Amino acid sequence: MTPSHWAILQMISENYYMEVPFFDVDSMHIAWHGHYCKYIELARCKLLEKIGYSYHDMASSGYSFPIVDMRIKYVNPLTFGQQITIKATLMEWQVRLKISYVICDSESEQKLTQAHTVQAAVNNKTGIMQLQCPQVLTDRVNACL
Repeated sequence: MTPSHWAILQMISENYYMEVPFFDVDSMHIAWHGHYCKYIELARCKLLEKIGYSYHDMASSGYSFPIVDMRIKYVNPLTFGQQITIKATLMEWQVRLKISYVICDSESEQKLTQAHTVQAAVNNKTGIMQLQCPQVLTDRVNACL
């Protein structure tokens, strides 16, 4: 990947803003680690909508994109009532769909968590995992560049 190509990819990002709800925290008012998956999913959905290839669009085009890898690095805890920003950035889309995430405190911009997910295209009719992303996704991403 060339440096100019990398710079273009960095522009395909979307922010999701939220407040850590009470029902997601433990007795110390810290968000349970499993809820982070839900938070990045919310940001991923917003990014996919920006690209014009939401989960509904995927299904309509004959594909699903299950998560095949997810990594989360917990840097600092999320706490009850904290306003956070989750930035989702499209990193790869030719062979697989790779999205990186950074969760920051909305006020201080302190990094709290970083993560990435990898999704692979699966043909809904055959159930076979594809070795490249479908053209419809590539076309939608290229339209955003």
